Amino acid sequence: MTYARLNRKAQLLTAGAAISLLMMTAPSAFAATPKDTLVEGFSFDDIISMDPAEAYELSAAEVTGNSYSLLVRLNIADTSKIEGDLAQSWTVSDDHLTYTFKLKPGLKFASGNPITADDVAYSFERVVKLDKSPAFILSQFGLTGDNVTEKAKATAPDTFTFTVDKPYAPSFVLNCLTATVAEVVDKKLVMQHVKPMTPTADYKYDNDFGNGWLKTGYAGSGVFKLREWRANEAVVLERNDNYYGEKSKLARVIYRFMKESSAQRLALEKGDIDIARNLSPTDLAAVEKNADLASTNAPKGTVYYVSLNQKNANLAKPEVQQAFKYLVDYDAIGKTLIKGIGEIHQTFEPKGVLGALDENPFKLDVAKAKELLAKAGLPDGFSVTMDVRSIEPDTSVATSIQQTLGQAGIKVEIIPGDGKQKLTKYRARNHDIYFGNWGMDYWDPNSNADTFTTNADNSDEGKNKTLAWRNDWTTPELEKVTKAALFEPDADKRAAMYQDVQKKFLDASPFVILFQQTEVAGYSKKLQGFKLGPSFDTNFVGPISK
Repeated sequence: MTYARLNRKAQLLTAGAAISLLMMTAPSAFAATPKDTLVEGFSFDDIISMDPAEAYELSAAEVTGNSYSLLVRLNIADTSKIEGDLAQSWTVSDDHLTYTFKLKPGLKFASGNPITADDVAYSFERVVKLDKSPAFILSQFGLTGDNVTEKAKATAPDTFTFTVDKPYAPSFVLNCLTATVAEVVDKKLVMQHVKPMTPTADYKYDNDFGNGWLKTGYAGSGVFKLREWRANEAVVLERNDNYYGEKSKLARVIYRFMKESSAQRLALEKGDIDIARNLSPTDLAAVEKNADLASTNAPKGTVYYVSLNQKNANLAKPEVQQAFKYLVDYDAIGKTLIKGIGEIHQTFEPKGVLGALDENPFKLDVAKAKELLAKAGLPDGFSVTMDVRSIEPDTSVATSIQQTLGQAGIKVEIIPGDGKQKLTKYRARNHDIYFGNWGMDYWDPNSNADTFTTNADNSDEGKNKTLAWRNDWTTPELEKVTKAALFEPDADKRAAMYQDVQKKFLDASPFVILFQQTEVAGYSKKLQGFKLGPSFDTNFVGPISK
């Protein structure tokens, strides 16, 4: 069936049926994507949930970033600044404990329901009471299930008040409120989908706050609304005509699940997709030579790393941890495997963030690594497994590391899988070595410093499941400095504190930080307004037209 015939037939169907038909049509069935529809090739196998209170994966954050609103947002033109989204204005009390937000007038959700301060308060309440992975971003301010309705409440239909437990630097608090977990949901709509639950010792509430429905449902107010998510198949966004800002020129956006870089490039060349999001250096180079196509890039606040689970006795040895850092061929990886899509960067704060340390002290040195292994009592090496997401450049970089580790006698079995599988295993602490990436939850140095160094409860039942926790690692000294930096109002002094933490982290930690992502995309020159943002939730599709 040609696209023209498909389009005529779609006019006779409901909007939802037309979208589904378009999604299911084979790529060869039409020569070019519709003018009102943007199609992106994207590998989003990491998505677990679309509920902002639960979604904690990079791909999900991009979707919710385009479909939900926040009180405040990161200014993507100047990441040192915060701008209002739903909030028209805000004030901070002199003691830095109370934040008061005044909402813009006339706001509506995609459902047509008015947006009020009560919706904001309910959004905070459900995050804290559901207590899913990203909840700590809000609960770290002293919010609990018992006090959240008093600490985060509507004091008028257009006024939301948030009271924190300590006088944090206001920039830190506001940066945290730009995180996806702080996205505002439609209380009235969610309440229609609440599922009753029997309170237990671990969960004392009598309902699921709509979480079961919102895993695949939608209750937002962003420039687009979520129409459908099919795991490892497609995500469909549809224009929200109730959006309070500039409405999208596009009627819909379809993310087609495409795992291979070469498949994305070929689909882009044929006109089956408008944007290719996961290009390898080789395919990127091919796109750049095509007169009908263009490419763009942006440094991302995402770092790639290898982590060593301290539950493995061999990996818990300090000498082994340092040996790993000398068993990576950083130069070769930088010049070939991540050329154009990443930059070697060995510290956990990405460039562009306050306090980022621009030092790369490690290089491939097999002899030094062998000396360290001998000191650890492992002169002949050992065998271990490495969990890796089946996507580029992850697979190629992991294979390179496998080879250089082998030069020192460390035999690595790579266990590939999709993002959802790997993350589930990692979050259960059932890995030996994990290779993956970490994107900042909010544009503040504490986001990465906290996850890489703090571990308040290292038991398997620990609630704050930071990367340090996932790898069974505690570092009280670094954790102390990280927490102290939250209260330093002087930006230069605060930056110096984070730099000190990073230097000590380089000397002793079970993490090998490899590189910082440069996100790239190939796209049709027919597009206008396409730009990648600085964070994984700021790749906005609203400004794009064809």
